[in-house]
Amino acid sequence: MIMTIDLRSDTVTKPSEAMRHAMAHADVGDDVFGEDPTVIALQEHVAGLLGKEKALYVPSGCMSNQLALKAHTTAGDEVLMEQDAHMFNYETAAPAVMSSVQVKTVPGVRGVFRAEELPPHIRPALYYMPATRVICVENTHNRAGGTVFPLDEIKKISAFCSERGILFHLDGARLWNASVATGIPVSEWARHFDSVSVCFSKGLGAPVGSAICGTAEFVTRAHKWRKVFGGGMRQAGIIAAGALYAVRNNIARLQEDHEKAKRFAAIVNDAPGLSIDMEAVQTNIVLVDVQRTGRTPNDVIAELKRHGVLLSGGTYTSVRAVMHLDVTMEQVTKAAETIASVFRS
Repeated sequence: MIMTIDLRSDTVTKPSEAMRHAMAHADVGDDVFGEDPTVIALQEHVAGLLGKEKALYVPSGCMSNQLALKAHTTAGDEVLMEQDAHMFNYETAAPAVMSSVQVKTVPGVRGVFRAEELPPHIRPALYYMPATRVICVENTHNRAGGTVFPLDEIKKISAFCSERGILFHLDGARLWNASVATGIPVSEWARHFDSVSVCFSKGLGAPVGSAICGTAEFVTRAHKWRKVFGGGMRQAGIIAAGALYAVRNNIARLQEDHEKAKRFAAIVNDAPGLSIDMEAVQTNIVLVDVQRTGRTPNDVIAELKRHGVLLSGGTYTSVRAVMHLDVTMEQVTKAAETIASVFRS
């Protein structure tokens, strides 16, 4: 029997025994009444890590991003984000559905756009144009291959937003990875934004949840909309305990996943027909371009599945491998060698 190595996403991780123990013994209450002590502890801990006044625990990263837009905008506003952003490509048109806002995309390089490129995208204050209300950044950037959005550029965009009265939101689902890769604390990244979304169920390995963070006034508005969106939870401390364990124990170890990604990329990049932008391998995601093989990404995914390696779609021309805590360096090496062998033959 072929052993399957699952590199589809860092969301496939399962709670460790220690995390399960924390969840099983969590102190709980009714979170809709604001009485779940474990949820409160998680929210206070995350707000402290990010240097924000408050945090709100929510079921998913999609919800946290969309709560930010809902709390920041009114119907008919416009939101700017990079053209390959998760919020634009993978959240099921939620800005239009949930907030009645229009998304305008900005071209980027490895997921990064620059402050100097923004002025032509900002709407003038004319009654027949939407108001540019929010600019969104994704860090790290999934569809660019886990690249880090440079802090210096974030500072410039933040200043640009402040000068024009535009709000600044961070989709920081993998902000933990950006922090570990650069050595820059998450609070330093977060302080330049009006709102920050972070995820617990990716590299940190918790089973459920994200948080949306910002001022107390912003989080109060987001809390209301969480209820409207159907995100009110009762004895949520059981799952919040997994998230709290994750942020207390699993951040520093993300460096191991980054090292796995570099090992994987170095092996696969030598395979015939495959190519990787090695400069983009900055955290735990690797995009493998398959154009020269003459096969589609779906064809490649199906072929590798038969050899026991599970990958996911990356872009229109690439497949994606994501390193996580449930695969060892040996398994990652084996997966990379299997891929290289398949394409050599």
